[in-house]
Amino acid sequence: MRFLQTIVSLFFFGGIALVTLAFLVVMHYSIGLPDYRQLEDYRPPITTRLYAQDGSLLAEYATQKRSFVPVEKIPDLLKQAFISAEDKNFYTHGGIDFTGIVRAVLNNVKHLGTGKRPMGASTITQQVAKNFFLSSERSLSRKIKEALLARRMEDAFSKDHILELYLNEIYLGQGSYGVASAAMAYFNKAMNELTLDEMAFLAALPKAPNNYHPLRHSEAAKERRDWVLSRMAEDGYITQSEAEQAQSVPIHMIPSETKTLKEGQYFAEEVRRFVVDKYGDESINLGGLTIRTSIKPDLQKYASQSLQNGLIEYDRRHGWRGPVAHTDGDVRVLLPEYKKFYAPKNWQYAGVIGVQDDFADIILSDGVKGQIPLSQLTWAKPALPENRISTQKIERVSDVLSVGDIVLVSKEKEQYALQQMPAVEGALVALDPHTGRVLAMSGGFAFERNQFNRAVQAFRQPGSSFKPFVYLAALDAGYNPSNLILDAPLVMENIDGSKWKPQNYSRQFYGPTTLRVGIEKSRNLMTVRLAQAIGMGKILEYGKKFGISDKLEPNLATALGAGETTLMRLTSAYGMLVNGGKKIEPTLIDRIQDRSGKTLYKKDTRVCENCTGDMASVDDMPVLPDVREQIQDPVSAYQMVNILTGVVERGTGKSVRSVKKTLGAKTGTSNDNRDAWFVGFSPDLVVGVWVGFDNPISLGAHDTGGVVAAPIFREFMKQALANTPDIPFRIPEGVKLVRVNLTTGRPAKAGDSNVVTEAFRMDTDLTKPQKLIGQDIVISEEDDVPDLGGLY
Repeated sequence: MRFLQTIVSLFFFGGIALVTLAFLVVMHYSIGLPDYRQLEDYRPPITTRLYAQDGSLLAEYATQKRSFVPVEKIPDLLKQAFISAEDKNFYTHGGIDFTGIVRAVLNNVKHLGTGKRPMGASTITQQVAKNFFLSSERSLSRKIKEALLARRMEDAFSKDHILELYLNEIYLGQGSYGVASAAMAYFNKAMNELTLDEMAFLAALPKAPNNYHPLRHSEAAKERRDWVLSRMAEDGYITQSEAEQAQSVPIHMIPSETKTLKEGQYFAEEVRRFVVDKYGDESINLGGLTIRTSIKPDLQKYASQSLQNGLIEYDRRHGWRGPVAHTDGDVRVLLPEYKKFYAPKNWQYAGVIGVQDDFADIILSDGVKGQIPLSQLTWAKPALPENRISTQKIERVSDVLSVGDIVLVSKEKEQYALQQMPAVEGALVALDPHTGRVLAMSGGFAFERNQFNRAVQAFRQPGSSFKPFVYLAALDAGYNPSNLILDAPLVMENIDGSKWKPQNYSRQFYGPTTLRVGIEKSRNLMTVRLAQAIGMGKILEYGKKFGISDKLEPNLATALGAGETTLMRLTSAYGMLVNGGKKIEPTLIDRIQDRSGKTLYKKDTRVCENCTGDMASVDDMPVLPDVREQIQDPVSAYQMVNILTGVVERGTGKSVRSVKKTLGAKTGTSNDNRDAWFVGFSPDLVVGVWVGFDNPISLGAHDTGGVVAAPIFREFMKQALANTPDIPFRIPEGVKLVRVNLTTGRPAKAGDSNVVTEAFRMDTDLTKPQKLIGQDIVISEEDDVPDLGGLY
């Protein structure tokens, strides 16, 4: 009896000790536990997506590639697959599955010493606790904390909410977090499109996604998936027949190809910078924003291709700078080192393994052999200093290539062509002149090579492309397109006593010439005299109000484009000429919405008063107010547009006439030909092109805007306007059109051949005598225009 009492006492006091110990353990590990209540409002990091005008995907940003899906939207069978695989008693236990723990202990004892991985007993709730709050270390303290958190979460949250947390947070391989992202990553499907066998495969992944990759570990992946299907049948979610049918299906992985717009990388990066500046770093990578942009994918592709083609063409004209590398040993040993490069996708590295007079034998990195014929090398004259063009004739392959050279080639039908990565850079911007929405933007030859966006970040001298705003100021000051300006030598003394002697590009002088021709032919001397007449203060004012620059210097060289601006600013300024003088700001983003669909930013903030309800007819369509600021007289804006059409018809931009659409444009070339510009437009599209070296050096003695930048503009506009009607520029009220003699500026007479249709203000009196700008001479209608050019 005493022995029995002793045993009872031991059990009693031992029980008290165990309870006390358990209490102390719980108290100890409860201190400092994370606040699980934050999961009540679960806002996981999800992917931010940028969309183009047509709804296609432009770019994605994420630290964890995830799409959040509410639990009620997840297919029941998919939820059941995970429950069978991970926690069959999920809906009946209180966060800790004691039955599962016993089963795991017995199983692990059974397989002790076999090398098999121990079976776990963590419930889905415990996995949620670990995934959100704890590390993955294997320790008793972590398991205790995990269990405590699981119990508290079970008391605080519904089972469905815990399952929602689990299925959206868990990592399933392929860079995907959550079941929605994994469905796309493995099968390129939405969750509701998954078949039973595919659902079971996803449920097989949580333990070790990399060990069950369907391509690298196909047998293990199928074995694990089939086990999940068997468990689902045992748990009554599917029949045994359905399980066997699904088990007979091979795993067909169809990884999603997230087709972002590769050509839009400069555009996307500029959008990213805007969002980060406005909302912070975390907004773009964690916030799950939906960003609607203004980019048009087709125009962006034309822009990137046209710019690349133009830069390649310029680079080839200026000669061959030599192979990428050379070895005196076996070129096949060196070739594998050259894999990643930033060039058109049909270019690749090759090694020269043989040289004959009329062809070179080459080998590609994959072992394929080919030939480069002499005909594909004739462009490769040696590059000369100062970008001079060589006159050397390539007569044999050895003039260019040697055995052991590593070069770039492209496949041209059944042979290969020698290629060279351009050293020159450039940019192209296309925008809507009525809204300022940027439709396409390429900031360089290749974003991967250099992320510096020359369209918005490079401040360069615009040269003659600034002149239209000098002449526009003159039109507003009372001059008209037929006024005569003296084109003759001019010498001015600088403050330091040095002489400034501006020259025309041709180094010639042409005497009295109409204001229109001064723009069409880009005459420097006429521009300087006109700037003297109206004052540099007025010109700086125009540079500022059109957004070109507010830091222009008040000297006459500024009138010739000696200030600095960006391609985006200048292109936008031309847009304000096209739209009749309305203020626009170039924008890349139409709307930004947060993860719940709330609008955070909207470019168009106009209020439509009658945009709701039914409309009886088209006549009832609401009209949105035009809130753009009128910064320029529409009459003089149109006069300038009309003059700039002459640049295309007869002037420095006539190389783009082959577009065969109504266009206006202006070329620009800075000092020493360091910058080449071409800014042109149709009635509804403005496009600017810049070409130059990042470290400003001369493009070459004859490489002007009309030679280097115009072909890029021409190629782009041919594609952009191919399927659009040819429409004239819109004429505002207050304009009268008069046929005039281009040489004299006077109304055309019978028999005149050099005639243009000129735009004048309604009150312009063409019979009134005018003063020759730059010379104290008054010319009446009856007088002959004096030929003063020959005096100089």
